[in-house]
Amino acid sequence: MRTHLQRVLLALTLALSTALTVVATSPPASADECYSWGRTLSQGASGSDVAELQVRVAGWAGYGVNMAIDGSFGPQTTTAVRNFQAAYGLSADGVAGPATYAQIYALQDADCSPAHFDFSEVDHGCGVVGYSGGSVDAATVKENLKRVMWRAEALRHRLGDQPLQVTSGFRSKACDASVGGTGSGQHTYGTAMDLTGVGGSPSLCTIAQQARYEGFGGIFGPGYPGHDTHVHVDIRSGQVWSASGCGI
Repeated sequence: MRTHLQRVLLALTLALSTALTVVATSPPASADECYSWGRTLSQGASGSDVAELQVRVAGWAGYGVNMAIDGSFGPQTTTAVRNFQAAYGLSADGVAGPATYAQIYALQDADCSPAHFDFSEVDHGCGVVGYSGGSVDAATVKENLKRVMWRAEALRHRLGDQPLQVTSGFRSKACDASVGGTGSGQHTYGTAMDLTGVGGSPSLCTIAQQARYEGFGGIFGPGYPGHDTHVHVDIRSGQVWSASGCGI
């Protein structure tokens, strides 16, 4: 029979072993203030943490795939995670675990924007700062902008991490109308941005052609009226692409 001391020592040993196992298998804590995942996610999982993952990998779902952010980890999400992992030199198994989260954390700023795009680049145009006056409420506008920026981050990485300049993001209805828009287009929902290369590189056609792989439902570039100086990308449902000067 174990003595009382032996039982205490055994309990301490088991507790320490359990703690070490948890530390070894749990996803690492985020280094920023945005969002941290608390479990490994794979096909069949569902929940708000899946939706947060989808926001960050939607740009990797494949050619012409505008992946829904629905909190359901299905085949498209598996493909997107696998492509994201491969793009950043990780083991591409389509399962989001500690290594995948660590890479996302490295790309994720405290305000949930990706490393190479910022809310200050995509907030209210026409000289006004903010998210009001659009076709949806300000909170929805900001969430939409976050989703667009993460797909733009994927686009930037696909282009060899060449910097991309945002020339327009969210516009109020009045702002959109004042610059020749309809007053109710994608920019008024926060679902669109206009992009150029820095110093002309990458070219507008290169941006437009590559954007087809990054989950953008709308792409308008050279050859489409009013779009010879930038490429418009948006995350509308469905697919409307037009850049005849680029063969799209």
